[in-house]
Amino acid sequence: MDLYDAMSTQRAVRRLRPDAIPEPVLAKVLAAAAWAPTGGNVQPFRMITVTDRQKLSVIQKLYQTQWSIYTESMRAEGDGLALPRQKMLRAGDYLAANMHEVPVLVVVCFNANLMAITDADLDRPSIVGGGSVYTAVQNLMLACRAEGLGCVLTTLLCYQEQEIKALLEIPEEWGTCAAIPIGYPVLKGYGPISRRPIDKLVFDNVWGQSASLGETHG
Repeated sequence: MDLYDAMSTQRAVRRLRPDAIPEPVLAKVLAAAAWAPTGGNVQPFRMITVTDRQKLSVIQKLYQTQWSIYTESMRAEGDGLALPRQKMLRAGDYLAANMHEVPVLVVVCFNANLMAITDADLDRPSIVGGGSVYTAVQNLMLACRAEGLGCVLTTLLCYQEQEIKALLEIPEEWGTCAAIPIGYPVLKGYGPISRRPIDKLVFDNVWGQSASLGETHG
């Protein structure tokens, strides 16, 4: 499909069918991840495709625990929670309850020793290393969109990293930074997205000077 159409309709899809993904289709989306640019072309990431039902059941329980903690404040708002957040909560509840049934869960790993993390010594959280990992994640997700597969980027399992590493036999020098459930959508899946306009996100020359870039695609 058209790349711009893919990017402008790529929603987080949390309701996924258990139907198997054909191996050639899964191979295509994983190949797309491997094409991503990384610092020095080192590719300091690895991806584990988890399909084993016993392992997925363990992961589901770990994820459910963290999802319950993460959503406590939203649930406390009750009917006062904004409608978009209510929809997200319901979809997230579905994923948390059914993660063991997704056909594939991609666990993304990274090795910080292979990265040039140029902001490591700054007095703020370091994010540069992620630039050599999340490019692959985005490629993977765009490829899923092109193939009609639903997916969503999740990170709550990072709170359970030691348990995940033990379960999947991940070496000590590797960490985890994302888990992406992939499958065919239960509902319509993708569609128009809601984002801030570029004049709120892009500045000309100095901070706060809105860019005048005309109309955007779509």
